[in-house]
Amino acid sequence: MKVMVLSGSSRPNSNTRGLAKEVCAHLEQQKVDVLFFDVGINELPIYKGGEDMEHPEVKRLQRYAEEADAFFVCTPEYHSGMSGALKNALDFLHGDHFRGKPVMIAAAGGGGKGGINALNNLRTVLRGVYALVLSDQYVTDMSCYNDRCELVHDDSRTRLKEMVCELLRVTKALKQS
Repeated sequence: MKVMVLSGSSRPNSNTRGLAKEVCAHLEQQKVDVLFFDVGINELPIYKGGEDMEHPEVKRLQRYAEEADAFFVCTPEYHSGMSGALKNALDFLHGDHFRGKPVMIAAAGGGGKGGINALNNLRTVLRGVYALVLSDQYVTDMSCYNDRCELVHDDSRTRLKEMVCELLRVTKALKQS
């Protein structure tokens, strides 16, 4: 089984990246192949729908999405929505990448403002590409991370582990049907 983990922050010091890496660690503990794509590391051009489709990182993004049996998408919350970099990445993908594949979502909120609006925004966009977005979701706060952007809050780590297990359970059930 392969799960694509998508980290949606372009910031160099990103709590979202810490969130995504925690998800990757839980997936690897379950002996799952992880396809990790980070919009802050794997920089994409602005989507224009033309020759940008030949960009090496666009091809990597699309290849990972094609290979994935499921997705775990992490976003920061910027101005009550997902990051523009994450939306741009999703614009390079389409229904064939997501149709029939379960997706789990989580956000790294900042400054006590939460992250629920980013998740609602993300959920809407993912439904637009026919993703099977699971009902479970989670928001972490800045206080859950250390100064190296690592998720250190035990309850959050436990919650993410449970979400990974649910994603894998649903993915296995869909593959068997």
